[in-house]
Amino acid sequence: MRNVLFLCTHNSARSVMAEALLNTIGGERFQAFSAGSKPSGRVNPFALEMVKSLGYLTDTIRSKSWDEFSMAGAPPMDIVITVCNNAASEVCPVWTSRHGVPPVVAHWGFPDPSDAPGGIEGKRKAFDQVFHAIRERLERLVVLPMDGISPRVLSEQLKKIHQVGAAQPTVRQNRP
Repeated sequence: MRNVLFLCTHNSARSVMAEALLNTIGGERFQAFSAGSKPSGRVNPFALEMVKSLGYLTDTIRSKSWDEFSMAGAPPMDIVITVCNNAASEVCPVWTSRHGVPPVVAHWGFPDPSDAPGGIEGKRKAFDQVFHAIRERLERLVVLPMDGISPRVLSEQLKKIHQVGAAQPTVRQNRP
C-alpha cells in the first residue's frame, strides 16, 4: 500500500477530486489523502458533484491543512503531488516518511476550475475537464509496477505521466 498526498492551496477542488479518484481506482495498492496550505474550510460543491459521480461517499471529505500530515502520528507518505501551481511554489512542511526515506514529490498542475467563466455551466464544464484530466494521470499511476521501484525511477515516471497528461487537449470535445 502506497500513501499519496495531493496538495492544493485551498484543498477545496482539485486535490479533493484527486483523493477520491485514487481511492476509487487505486484498489488495494494506494491510499490517498488531500490537504491545503491555506484550506478554505469547505469543499467546492462542483468538486463534490464530481466525486459523487464515482459513487464515493462524500461525508468524509473535508478541506484540511497540510499540517495534519506533518505531525507525529500522521500516516507516512510515499508520494506527495501538488495539483496547483500556487502550492507547488510554497515551502512545504517536512512529511512523515517510511523508514527514513522521504516521499517522492511531483507536480501535476491543473487549471483552477473554480475560476472558470460562464456561470454555473462554465464551471461545471471546467470541473468535468479537470476531473477527467486528473483521472487520466491517475490511471497511468495505478498501473506502474510499484514493488521494488526506486524513488528516482518513481520520480521520473511521475514526471512522464505529467508530461503526457499536459500534452492532452485541455478541452474535451463532444463527438457525435
